[in-house]
Amino acid sequence: MDATEDSVPGGVSAAAPVIGVLALQGAFAEHESMLASLGVKSVEIRQLRDLDQNLDGLILPGGESTVQGKLLQDLHMLAPMRRLIENGLPTFGTCAGLLLLAKRVEDGDTHLGIMDITAKRNAYGRQLGSFFALQSLSGVGEIPMTFIRAPYIEEVGKGVRALARVDGHVVAAQEGNMLVTSFHPELNDDPSMHRYFIDMVTHG
Repeated sequence: MDATEDSVPGGVSAAAPVIGVLALQGAFAEHESMLASLGVKSVEIRQLRDLDQNLDGLILPGGESTVQGKLLQDLHMLAPMRRLIENGLPTFGTCAGLLLLAKRVEDGDTHLGIMDITAKRNAYGRQLGSFFALQSLSGVGEIPMTFIRAPYIEEVGKGVRALARVDGHVVAAQEGNMLVTSFHPELNDDPSMHRYFIDMVTHG
């Protein structure tokens, strides 16, 4: 999506969707930059009242899922955020965001627990588990994927569509209004994954 003549200062279209980006910890600024490059407005979600904005979508960034989950609980945001997503708010979880959404997490706690996947934390190892791959993503084509101490998805439920695999493991999936990736699309220059999500937001 490009900026248009209706753009407001900053080059963001006044008619563009508004995406909330959870900004408690982790790589939220990189997501905001990617959205801005696509002409999409983002707002930071830091406290409970931020969820009352008229959000068209929500991004849960990479970082430390345990820290993010505890902060969501302490700030009384966990249950209201779960309700918004269950009621259909398009939501994109990357890395830690994937773990926040997963119903089942091996060697870890569940948090929002609403996407029918089993995730494995630090699946590629803790110290030497960062790598880069070029792999095909269903409906998009080959895209760069940056993995940082990433989880992968061990099992998907019947309603979940696996979108990409690396070494036989599912690293991107979609269930209705929820999209997750093990990798960090916000750390590359390729906006394909964010375009995919914005298409979910604008077209359902």
